[in-house]
Amino acid sequence: MELITIAQLRQTASETPKEAFFYAQIQDRSDKTTKSGSPYMELTLADATSNFTLKVWSNHSQFTELSELPSGSSIRAEGHWSQNQYGIDGKNWRWRSLNESETEDFLRGDPATARKQQEDWDHIIAACAALKDPRLLALANKFLEDFGERFRRAAAARRNHHARRGGLIEHVSQMMRTASAISSAYPDLNKDLLLSGVLFHDCGKLWENNYPEAGFAQNINLHGEMMGHIALGIELVNKLWRDLLESPLSSSWGTLDPPSDLVRLHLLHLIASHHGTREFGSPTLPSTPEAFALHYIDNLDAKYEMLAMAYEANNELAPGILARQFPLPANPITPLRAFD
Repeated sequence: MELITIAQLRQTASETPKEAFFYAQIQDRSDKTTKSGSPYMELTLADATSNFTLKVWSNHSQFTELSELPSGSSIRAEGHWSQNQYGIDGKNWRWRSLNESETEDFLRGDPATARKQQEDWDHIIAACAALKDPRLLALANKFLEDFGERFRRAAAARRNHHARRGGLIEHVSQMMRTASAISSAYPDLNKDLLLSGVLFHDCGKLWENNYPEAGFAQNINLHGEMMGHIALGIELVNKLWRDLLESPLSSSWGTLDPPSDLVRLHLLHLIASHHGTREFGSPTLPSTPEAFALHYIDNLDAKYEMLAMAYEANNELAPGILARQFPLPANPITPLRAFD
């Protein structure tokens, strides 16, 4: 029987059952009841590559055992897996808890994802090292030094895009590539400010969408729930800036142009406005070229990831037309191949 990742399961499962096993951590469990009154569970299972929701019916031979297993537990699930309009389903499947050796291998993540995220991390480091503004350079370096490991564990969202351990690294790195390209097309943009905005726009998600040191189930905490990542990001940048003002690094900042406090204010504006509209959580609206650019770069990368998720896992409703991927506004269409 083949060992696969959850991403591979989502890619290959179809109406024809596939025999395989996978390792997963229980990210969440909801106890529900059918219309006839029978209990069932919805398990959110996650690994380093992706996650999915699995319905477990009360007639499953291990239903009671599974219902007593706490969230965060790691399991091995094997059986015949298929995918329909309601998601991934298992037939004749069984589970067991992972042993110590299996757990160690599982927590290291699959090699392909680890390589991809290391490349993305290296790109972020290189992009930050190239910042010319000494204040933004010092701020980026301090952030990466103080919170780098936490940054590398964070997701970019709970479910809609890059909702996996290390997903924020992937999101920020790709946004930096796009920001660099757009800065070439629009040379009047302040590239240092825009790249710094990319780095810090979601830094509050280090608390809102973080993972423990060992696990693939997102932590839920009071700071994230009560403040949200935009407010947390503004607070973090202000704290790091104050710390830098008390260090020798800031000794020459008083003579720099533009003034240091104006640089800080523009960066805070990028964090505050990057959702674009108040209805989507921005406390203020984009008011500068860099703020508009950041908003659209963020939106583009999120939407591109959602499309990739749809092409990977969604059912085909008709030739070239896939089931809708929430929150995209319409059914995704298979993209046109490039002319050879």
